[in-house]
Amino acid sequence: MIKIVCVGKIKEKYYEEAINEYIKRINKYINIQIIEIKDYNTDVEKITLLKEKEQLLKHINKNDYLVCLDINGDMLDSVELSNKINNMLIFNSNITFIIGGSCGLDKDIINMCNYRLSFSKLTFPHQLFRVILLEQIYRSFKIINNETYHK
Repeated sequence: MIKIVCVGKIKEKYYEEAINEYIKRINKYINIQIIEIKDYNTDVEKITLLKEKEQLLKHINKNDYLVCLDINGDMLDSVELSNKINNMLIFNSNITFIIGGSCGLDKDIINMCNYRLSFSKLTFPHQLFRVILLEQIYRSFKIINNETYHK
């Protein structure tokens, strides 16, 4: 199973439609679940990160392989990501991707993660990034299964 735990809710219908389409496509290969937690967005970054950390921890299982999306993480191309996901699934029945809020992720959450992944040095809106992550997960399963997919 793949789980995506993320801070914030999807507000725009077009993002929701894209997310639902990729979930439908991914479910042909593996069960996928998205868990949204409240975005606290307080004036004090430390308080925001602490509150979000408390909520994130409720959805993290100690047996999951944890991947945090972190601008300072490893950057992979699509084939490397598909190999990484395939290898993760060989040794772990559950992979949990963690997407932080506008303040990022608390250091404790980052330190708990088995792997830190970056898609770019660019900053993306969190709603859009969820679509990007799902598309790359779908692409990974197409690659793993030697199926064609547009480049």
